[in-house]
Amino acid sequence: MFDAKKLLDQFLGSQVPGAGGSVKDRAGQAIQMAKDNPWKTGALAAVLLGTGTGREVAGTAVKLGGLAAIAGLGYQAYKNYQAGKEPVAQPDPAQPQPELLPPPADSGFSTEPAVVRNDFVLFLVRAMIAAARADGHIDDGERSRIMDKVKLAGLDAEAEQFLNDELTKPTDLDAIVAAARTEEEKVELYTASRLAIEPDSRAERGYLDLLAGRLGLADALVDHIEATVSAAKVPAQPQPTGSNPWA
Repeated sequence: MFDAKKLLDQFLGSQVPGAGGSVKDRAGQAIQMAKDNPWKTGALAAVLLGTGTGREVAGTAVKLGGLAAIAGLGYQAYKNYQAGKEPVAQPDPAQPQPELLPPPADSGFSTEPAVVRNDFVLFLVRAMIAAARADGHIDDGERSRIMDKVKLAGLDAEAEQFLNDELTKPTDLDAIVAAARTEEEKVELYTASRLAIEPDSRAERGYLDLLAGRLGLADALVDHIEATVSAAKVPAQPQPTGSNPWA
């Protein structure tokens, strides 16, 4: 079995060298680096989710890397929810965003290898792909183009086959939901899904609502996750005509 955590790190751009600062700062640097030299950033989400069809890819490279980023954002949202705070849907862009910190080891969001199940990390990737497919954008032709780009990313054969299978077979929402054994894992599944997309279509919004309902997440908790993920993202920068690095 391949290393699911490594694959998730590649999804979320943690391999971008020299990027530091806040979540938003890191995201902006990573997006630009992905445009300049996409195959050295490791930002596979930019390949899967940003394929020149108008889908924005923003905030996919966060300070802590793949699994730690999802866990950190989920923990932050969960902590604010439990504290009874109001979610801040639109943070002040003029104010520096707090750095995303690793979740405490005893929080239920631990990223320690002894705690994290490899199969659950794979389901985080599955959840992101399922969210990306919710609007029907990834058809057979698009899947073929995506896999051509994935081959250039240096994944091993098993990881490549995993991605190809996930892009080909129907989404198994039952399996995704069943993979979460704790409330913290449910939060992480929803957080990963929300990171993957901007729900600007009815299909995407409907998918996220369905996922939240199937996971049994309270509406207030979902609002906190939405606000936390939104604050960690930056708008995708428009590219000059004819300079699409994903083409």
